[in-house]
Amino acid sequence: MAINIDALTESELIDLNRRVVERLRFLQHMRAHRQMLEFKVGDRVTFQGDGRGQVEGMLVRYNRKTVTIITDDGHQWNVSPSLVSRVTAAGKQPQAPSNVIRLK
Repeated sequence: MAINIDALTESELIDLNRRVVERLRFLQHMRAHRQMLEFKVGDRVTFQGDGRGQVEGMLVRYNRKTVTIITDDGHQWNVSPSLVSRVTAAGKQPQAPSNVIRLK
């Protein structure tokens, strides 16, 4: 479908621009939502921190465009779900929260 924008008036172009931007935001929101659904609250996840290497923590909340992750040392990160991956259990013992006492 081709639209001849040369024939549109200024007000029509402004309306078209608003509608295009609105549609792009909707598509971005749906993509982020779909990526969030790959994870659930409580999952152990990892992502590449800015200048810190791999950061690992627990997903604790869904936000509008990001997910909130709390690291083992208590730092909070809001990260785009497209940058997050689930921690694999291969070779790792599940970590209990620091306030839980393990009985042997």
